[in-house]
Amino acid sequence: MSGALLYLVAGEPSGDRLGASLMRALARESPGTRFAGVGGPAMRAAGLEPLFDNAQLAVMGITEVLPRLPGLLARIQEAAADCLAHRPAALITIDSPSFGLRVAARVRARDPSIRTIHYVAPSVWAWRPGRARHMARFVDHVLALLPFEPPWMEAAGMTCDFVGHPVAERPAPGREAAAAMRARLGFAADRPILLLAPGSRRGEIRRMVPLFRAVAERMRATPIDPALIVPVGEGVADALPPMLADLSPALVTPEMGEDAKFAAFASADAALVKSGTVSLEMAAAGTPHVSAYRTSSLTAAIVRRLIRVDTANLINLVSAERVVPEFIQERAEPGAIVRALMPLFGKAGVAQRIVFDQVMTTLGRGGTPPSTRAARSVLRVIGD
Repeated sequence: MSGALLYLVAGEPSGDRLGASLMRALARESPGTRFAGVGGPAMRAAGLEPLFDNAQLAVMGITEVLPRLPGLLARIQEAAADCLAHRPAALITIDSPSFGLRVAARVRARDPSIRTIHYVAPSVWAWRPGRARHMARFVDHVLALLPFEPPWMEAAGMTCDFVGHPVAERPAPGREAAAAMRARLGFAADRPILLLAPGSRRGEIRRMVPLFRAVAERMRATPIDPALIVPVGEGVADALPPMLADLSPALVTPEMGEDAKFAAFASADAALVKSGTVSLEMAAAGTPHVSAYRTSSLTAAIVRRLIRVDTANLINLVSAERVVPEFIQERAEPGAIVRALMPLFGKAGVAQRIVFDQVMTTLGRGGTPPSTRAARSVLRVIGD
């Protein structure tokens, strides 16, 4: 299928990174493959001919989406029309199902001959299992990140390959990289370090920073008295540092690059992170951590009626152990989080690292890279 045109739609920064890795793998596996669609800077750097930048789509939560709904619907129509005009060998929607799958539905309605592939199976095992049956009306094939997802997709009528998680593709930072980062940030080798990762969206940090601040202040009042590291996402680089300035954290900024960010993860003895994919990134770096999350009361009330699992943490789900403590909504209270964090500076942290290694192996570390597996899966679907 050398020279084929693929249309990719990634609605968020995480999808942009995932899409860029897939594009590079497709270019290696099938030289001459061309790409158009919706993405961000990583996908543009990998060769995407962009319709518009996906930064315009980065919203989260029910109450956050509603005010921007007319604009999002217009972008969905625009992307679908552009895909139809390109007549690609396949449309690949990446994560962000609320945007990408609506594009896929419109494309399928107008031109059923265009193969449709969705990268990142929706978490139907967690809530709203009916989404898989609805999705099967306009999606042919799914690329799943988690090993227990293919049966759910196949039962709904789609083909599905478990390709592994992209976080497992990144080598774990070694001790030398972690030690070099400590020195770069001005910390002694034996200084306890707590890393705070409150989120990469403005809405998230508005909700999460007050909680994370309170935890950090209490941790500094304990005998551990850790220094603080805060990785700063590109979208909040102007807003997050001032919110934590009086705590004097060492900042790891976007300009320092992804390698520096992961080295900072590895240099920390423990971390408090916003629930989400960052938990897997911490596991990949071998960093013991606790996860927490707060959202609007309306969103929380709706999700509670739909949720089908007892943990939102992917480490806990893949390992079938509840090794990462998590604090959601009203349980996200500073005192409880501090009590969960303190043991991670000792034996509890060692126990987490053992599980992290097992999870990374399950998700693809040490085997064929997940992006390569995903690219080969795409090419098989196009070939069929």
